[in-house]
Amino acid sequence: MSLNRRLAAGAAAGALALGLTACGGDDDDGSASGEGGGTLVFAGSADPVILDGALVSDGESTRVINQIFEGLVRSEEGGTEIEPALAESWEASEDGLTWTFTLREGVTFHDGEPLDAEAVCFNFERWYNFTGVLQSPAVSYYWGTVMGGFAANEDPAMGESLYTGCTAEDERTAVITLSRPSSAFLSALAMPAFTIASPAALQEFEADAVSGTGESPSFDGTFGYEHPIGTGPFQFESWERGSEVRLSKYEDYWDEPAQVDELIFTVIPDGPARRQALESGEIDGYDLVDPADVELLESGGYQILRRPAFNVAYIGFQQNYPPFDNLQIRQAIAHAIDFDNIIRTNYPEGAVRATQFMPPELFGWADDVTTYDYDPDRARELIAQSGVTNLTLPFWYPTDVTRPYMPNPQANWELMAADLEAVGFTIEPHTAPWNPDYLDATQTGGTPMFLLGWNGDFGDPDNFIGTFFQDVNPQFGSFDNPEIFAKLDEAEAETDQDRRAELYQEANRLIMDFVPGIPYVHSEPAIAFREGVDGFVPDPLSNESFSTVTVD
Repeated sequence: MSLNRRLAAGAAAGALALGLTACGGDDDDGSASGEGGGTLVFAGSADPVILDGALVSDGESTRVINQIFEGLVRSEEGGTEIEPALAESWEASEDGLTWTFTLREGVTFHDGEPLDAEAVCFNFERWYNFTGVLQSPAVSYYWGTVMGGFAANEDPAMGESLYTGCTAEDERTAVITLSRPSSAFLSALAMPAFTIASPAALQEFEADAVSGTGESPSFDGTFGYEHPIGTGPFQFESWERGSEVRLSKYEDYWDEPAQVDELIFTVIPDGPARRQALESGEIDGYDLVDPADVELLESGGYQILRRPAFNVAYIGFQQNYPPFDNLQIRQAIAHAIDFDNIIRTNYPEGAVRATQFMPPELFGWADDVTTYDYDPDRARELIAQSGVTNLTLPFWYPTDVTRPYMPNPQANWELMAADLEAVGFTIEPHTAPWNPDYLDATQTGGTPMFLLGWNGDFGDPDNFIGTFFQDVNPQFGSFDNPEIFAKLDEAEAETDQDRRAELYQEANRLIMDFVPGIPYVHSEPAIAFREGVDGFVPDPLSNESFSTVTVD
């Protein structure tokens, strides 16, 4: 049974809040002139879902969560290497089944409660014992991805959990036991999904009160909306849904304190509107700069920073939905679309054509996978050979969102649809708002052909092709390829790095021969700031900390 029970994929709206606090304004004590203090206002493209790392998978939620919460480990600033966070050190047993974490002294949650080993184990046991709606891939997405199962697996298809228990040996020593070795376990702990929350707050504010269905959950407690309490450099102040989240500096933070006193995340779904808000002084910076706006902003004296290309955009197929159950049709679609034209037209400088479902920076990327160049004649040949007569393609794209791997979903869809129609397909358009409709539909298998993508969560191939293809995945329908499953299981259990790389290369070849989807671009998302904002370090995983940022 595989480690990664990939139960869903997909990785991440509102209106511009007017009349915000003056950006970077002086405090009463005049501390904002290069000496810290002041207010930073940053705009994203959508509202968070909920501020509880265990219950989300979208980037807008995790951006805020990363400021409030911390995990046992974290990725290095601007990179993917693992370094200490709440744990100052760790040690794995020789068989890889026992991990001992030594916690830092003197760390407190924002409610004043101490961080200790019991608090760490409380969080792990909370996740492991999720039941009902909480086990849905639309809710506890990353636990299912990394750990694979729960104490009580309510879905018969779930496998044995990687995690088996946590013991507090003393106040500073937490021991986590696994059911089998995993080369990706430690790196996965750096994800926002495994950040540690105050046990007192989790219980008092009913963090696990979730009703509805797995496809449409309703978060009924107030922890993730009104009382998200962690150990991070910023603490929660307020959240006006669809408008802004306000955080403030946590004065008793264990590490270097935040440079600004107040941090505001505001919601502006439209890219040009985010640019206009920056130019008018309503915000200090924003994410996902429209490629068409980069030159304009640079000429106006604004700063443009770029994240490394650690993502992938793709077209996905429901394998059990005709005609996508036919390999030659999937191959024909791949040959029919001029992806180079899409990249030139809709993506910023630095975007490159993807040939597989992971970026070339990762070990295990293969330079000899089967590729599908733009070739309309070959597409027509494959259609004829397939014997398929109903060439209608239900093709989905999201609205009300900009993603790092997909700056303008509709613009991508329109070019793709035109290319597909040119070789004989009939396109049946479908669309839905990104959150929650589109995410829920893709994660539960409701979109026969769709646009989506993935931002890396940690620096390991397991987080890309393991996440997608290590087991049956509702997003890709009845994708069931035992050869690929077995190869990815073997790669994750392997401890020798060189051998792991070989196994992932073999897996990439198998995947691109099978064509469960079509990866088409790795992009370098652009971030814009006004002059006088310093200290922001772009992160390939989009896990930037705003605690180092200063405003003049």
